[in-house]
Amino acid sequence: MSKSVYKVIELVGSSPVSWEEATQNAVKTAGLSLRDLRIAEVEKLDMVIEEDKGIIFRARLKISFKILSE
Repeated sequence: MSKSVYKVIELVGSSPVSWEEATQNAVKTAGLSLRDLRIAEVEKLDMVIEEDKGIIFRARLKISFKILSE
C-alpha cells in the first residue's frame, strides 16, 4: 500500500486585472519554490479599493503539495 503526505499552505495572490489572474499569480509564484503542487482551493475573494490607484483584486487560496510518497 502506498502512502502519501501533503502539506497545505495559505497564500494571497493579487492582480489589478481580475480575481482569475490573482489566483494564477499565487499558483505560479508558489510553483517557483514548491514541487508537486496538487490542489488549489479558493477560500476568499476580495478587493482593495484605492482612490488614486484603482481596484486590486485579491484571492486567498489553500494550496497543497506532496512532501512524502512511499
